[in-house]
Amino acid sequence: MNRTARAFWLDSPGRGGIREVALPVPGEGEVLVRSLYSGVSRGTETLVFRGGVPESQYAAMRAPFQEGDFPAPVKYGYLNVGVVEEGPEELTGRTVFCLYPHQTRYVVPAGAVTPVPDGVPAGRAVLAGTVETAVNALWDAAPLVGDRIAVVGGGMVGCSVAALLARFPGVRVQLVDTDPARARTAEALGVGFASPQDALGECDLVVHASATEQGLSRALELLTAEGTVVELSWYGDRKVSLPLGEAFHSRRLVIRSSQVGTVSPARANRGYADRLALALDLLADPALDALVTGESAFEELPDVMPRLASGEIPALCHRVRYGTP
Repeated sequence: MNRTARAFWLDSPGRGGIREVALPVPGEGEVLVRSLYSGVSRGTETLVFRGGVPESQYAAMRAPFQEGDFPAPVKYGYLNVGVVEEGPEELTGRTVFCLYPHQTRYVVPAGAVTPVPDGVPAGRAVLAGTVETAVNALWDAAPLVGDRIAVVGGGMVGCSVAALLARFPGVRVQLVDTDPARARTAEALGVGFASPQDALGECDLVVHASATEQGLSRALELLTAEGTVVELSWYGDRKVSLPLGEAFHSRRLVIRSSQVGTVSPARANRGYADRLALALDLLADPALDALVTGESAFEELPDVMPRLASGEIPALCHRVRYGTP
């Protein structure tokens, strides 16, 4: 067995490269995984790539198997699907999801991998981490039957939330984004679409995921009296101004944060493993393939990441394909 692997590292803000790394021999209770696919979440990972993580958030933003430190050099990522080549008998040969960076092979504790259900293709399973974020957000938001809901921001997280909300009975769900091309994604997910200026108001709930000041302000405007905005955006080191005068107090509006790093208090009896397993089960829906908008080979990452960060490649989830062993 070849005991080396190749990994993508951020060498300095805006510049990455592929390094050869030595693999340890898996010990008892560990697995060796060969990567099939990994995913680049354009929001968080490109923020890291640009060096935009505030120093105060270095600890909070660490990925589970990150190496190095912010701003760089750092090996960062958390959407990986592979096949267990060595490990406990019940896992050997299984396709698994792991919160691991972009690397051709890796060794982790067996408890760090989650088997992918038979009905979920490996290429779709890279979405598990983001669908898990959406699950946690909806545990926080607690939507009700018949709610009028807007999701402001049609990125990877916003579209994942909209896809899950489409399954709720009697709800009016509208994906709101400045990019008219997101209308096709909304249609594939089974929800409505509108530009920010044309979005339907009087919403009971708005999920905000655009990571822009303008998007959050518009989210507040779309609420009915006593409505709630659930804020999913990560702004990095940017400051955000909000219109908290005007009718904010008289209409008793609410803004609450949601972050996947902690299981929602509304489901405190559920753990991280349970939440991730649920996300993988939900990925049996082929409509979620609409969230994968591009693919490239692992070897192309040093050229692809700057283009994702600049917006030249307008991706939701960009999938990374690994070659044969």
